Amino acid sequence: MSSGESEIAHEFHPYFRAYKDGRVERFFGTDIIPASIDSQDGVSSKDVTIAPETGVSARIFIPSSVKSNQKLPLIVYFHGGGFFMGSPFCSEYHNYVTSLASKANAVVVSIDYRLAPEHLVPIAYEDSWAALKWVASHSHGEGPEAWLKDYADFQRVYLVGDSAGGNIVHNMAVEAATEDLSGVKLLGICLIQPFFGRTDGHVDKYWLFVCPTSRFDDPRIHPAVDSRLSKLGCSRVLIFLAEKDNLRERGLLYYETLKSSGWSGELVIAETEAEDHAFQLFNPNSEKALALMNRLVSFINDDKVSNIFIL
Repeated sequence: MSSGESEIAHEFHPYFRAYKDGRVERFFGTDIIPASIDSQDGVSSKDVTIAPETGVSARIFIPSSVKSNQKLPLIVYFHGGGFFMGSPFCSEYHNYVTSLASKANAVVVSIDYRLAPEHLVPIAYEDSWAALKWVASHSHGEGPEAWLKDYADFQRVYLVGDSAGGNIVHNMAVEAATEDLSGVKLLGICLIQPFFGRTDGHVDKYWLFVCPTSRFDDPRIHPAVDSRLSKLGCSRVLIFLAEKDNLRERGLLYYETLKSSGWSGELVIAETEAEDHAFQLFNPNSEKALALMNRLVSFINDDKVSNIFIL
């Protein structure tokens, strides 16, 4: 291999490396846990193709105990990974979403959108919106996926995502304010340690890597400049922060911006003390990760609590 072929163009240690010859190496999210019907954890899963022409797909989870005439809340999950890594099929996300489906007693659709740098932003947003429209196409008893037609309650829909997935969740809810998702009632969204722009107004290297043409006033990464924010297409928002996360201040700014935007819904923010970014994925059975999961499940079940609390 020549020195030119091995020269590193971008490196986000310890998870990702891109070379100047176009090759990429991902060190997170590349393993695949097989889908399983009636698995030992009480959840069944299957993989579906959403758009054959692009390869966009999803993994669907249902509690194995669901009855034939039972309708469950529907959660659409968007994984994190900076827009350049991660997958619904890797162990961290498969296991986390399995637990969410079980504890919330919900149908969960975990979206596999295309990643940068092979597919630069806005591809991730376009794929995610196409996936949401595909999900919505089942709301009137049509569409190809039986699990959605048989078990999903399209009047109880939630979007959930972590890190870059939290950013996608916000942008999907903004899109839903102006674009029709026929037959779907989007009740709420949850952003877990969301990835937004820096509070000093600069554009950081992660965002420029996935969206090289972006500016600091891009509403996709800086919601404060989006005139549609006050019309967010849901009535409830839950934001999770982690005290040691370098994205903490960005999530807090999102909370403060949404609160002052004129949006009239229920806004809740929670912070986990002494934890870092994505701790709930890497240590899901810890006391604080379980507390976060329980609070998320309560949100899906429409429990009302104070708008600011510590986990």
